[in-house]
Amino acid sequence: MDFLSGSTLLVDKPLGWTSFDVVSKLRWNLKNKLGIKKIKVGHAGTLDPLASGLLVICTGKHTKKITEFINDKKTYTGTFLLGKTTPSYDLETTFNETFPINHIDAQLIESTSKKFIGIIQQTPPIFSAKQIEGKRAYDLARAGKEVTLNPVTIEIQSLTLNLDNFPEIDFCITCSKGTYIRSFAHDFGKALKSGATLINLRRTQSGKHSIEDAKSVDEWIQIIHS
Repeated sequence: MDFLSGSTLLVDKPLGWTSFDVVSKLRWNLKNKLGIKKIKVGHAGTLDPLASGLLVICTGKHTKKITEFINDKKTYTGTFLLGKTTPSYDLETTFNETFPINHIDAQLIESTSKKFIGIIQQTPPIFSAKQIEGKRAYDLARAGKEVTLNPVTIEIQSLTLNLDNFPEIDFCITCSKGTYIRSFAHDFGKALKSGATLINLRRTQSGKHSIEDAKSVDEWIQIIHS
């Protein structure tokens, strides 16, 4: 692969890593292997540290394709837990509220899911990288400051739910760029007159790219140095 001229790397991002961690690790190894001081490396769509899965990395002239890749639809699998919420909508923060779930059945979940298909409005979580007057929303939220974010237009193209482990709900969702799956889980719980927290998330598809074709960070490092 010609990393300097331009390559697209499909990486299976591990849990606990930020997207920047992956970019930084691969950039360091590329510079070390090629004996250069600088090389363009970027990712096409952030994955939270608590999410795993497909991260599209571009090097060299392929970084010009990043905007195109970001605009691609994405597919995720994961799990949300009904009856509890956290301020971050996931397990980055601890549970702070409990809600009833006895009234929730398969019929209610099915009818509620239909309300989320198509073009909808979604408010990003306050624990997100959204900019507010030049500062990241999550920095303000972690500092205990009030954060207000405006709703954005997104599209959920498909949604399947599995209730076998209720009150945990397994899902597969295909959506447009800018969709926060944490917010989807939170909003779904609210629509059920309860609450929900995202407890597991994995990106499996980004446009034409699939997690089945991705390699681990260590595997890419071996390829770089081979």
